[in-house]
Amino acid sequence: MKSTRLSAVNWFSTVRWLMLGACALAAPALMAQVQGGVSVTTQFKTKSNATLSSRTSQKVQKTPVVEVALTTAELLIAQRVEVGVVQCELGQFVELVADPKVPGYFDVSGKKFRFRMAPVVTSTGAIRLEDVHAGAVWLQLSNKSMLMSQKLGYRLADACITPAQAVVAQAMEKTPPPSLLDSPVVAGQLPMSPKVALSDHTAQ
Repeated sequence: MKSTRLSAVNWFSTVRWLMLGACALAAPALMAQVQGGVSVTTQFKTKSNATLSSRTSQKVQKTPVVEVALTTAELLIAQRVEVGVVQCELGQFVELVADPKVPGYFDVSGKKFRFRMAPVVTSTGAIRLEDVHAGAVWLQLSNKSMLMSQKLGYRLADACITPAQAVVAQAMEKTPPPSLLDSPVVAGQLPMSPKVALSDHTAQ
């Protein structure tokens, strides 16, 4: 009986040592798998973050504006644009700089704005520069200029006057131009009042 018990104890002891040995051999492999899994996950996260940052940078980058060649009429208008710093009302100013490399194009800047403008042919003959992408318009008249934002719906700078425009403005104050409401009178004819016309029709 004692020999049987001893053999059983020896058998369990042997089995236990075999299991511990197997665990000891398998532990490094399990650790390697765990470390490998962590490294793969880290690489995946790093790659994903790089992809997201790349896509974000692509969205931030602006699409380059293609500047088309101007016509002869537009280039003639560009020659009449007054460049330099123009003082405006309310302490505003607008600076116009002609681009020496791209004829006809102007960099128009001021407080909190900057536009890339080119001349546009108008039916009234006024000098008009536009930044189509930004929706900005620079209108140069004989006595003053103004900068308007079509997107915002108001003027960014008004009553901008150069020295040459100041001379014209003073002349207009002394001799105001005729009003558009004044109708021209044909020589030899006087405007007939409604009462006279009605009496003549009644007399007939």
